[in-house]
Amino acid sequence: MFTKKSKRLLPIQSLVGSGMAVKGDIRFKGGMRIDGEVEGDVVAMDDEQALLVISETGKVRGSVRVGHIVVSGSIEGPIEAGQLLELHPSANVSGDVRYKALEMHPGAIVDGTLQHDQSETSPARLSLAATNG
Repeated sequence: MFTKKSKRLLPIQSLVGSGMAVKGDIRFKGGMRIDGEVEGDVVAMDDEQALLVISETGKVRGSVRVGHIVVSGSIEGPIEAGQLLELHPSANVSGDVRYKALEMHPGAIVDGTLQHDQSETSPARLSLAATNG
């Protein structure tokens, strides 16, 4: 009935098409898909409500800061995912990664550090202690 994937239905409003190369920073709202190449930073203006999809042919050389990021292509630079970072099997990331939630499939490559964002908006942690009863 209801699945986690239902929140991914944010429409793609912007596209860097296959064979297209952009040199410079990109700032966007809503959903964006990159099938071509971007040399510059890719930043969502309202990163909590934004979706970035980088297809298998997509390449970004620069920092990426978006709420929900789906990577099947490559990123050379730091990543900050305010909500969820999905790394598909063909993903290749070279740079440090900061995320709140991470979904990493076998085959995905990250050459950098993975750092979980433990800000106040993250769920509280539960500590359990064993007791002898």
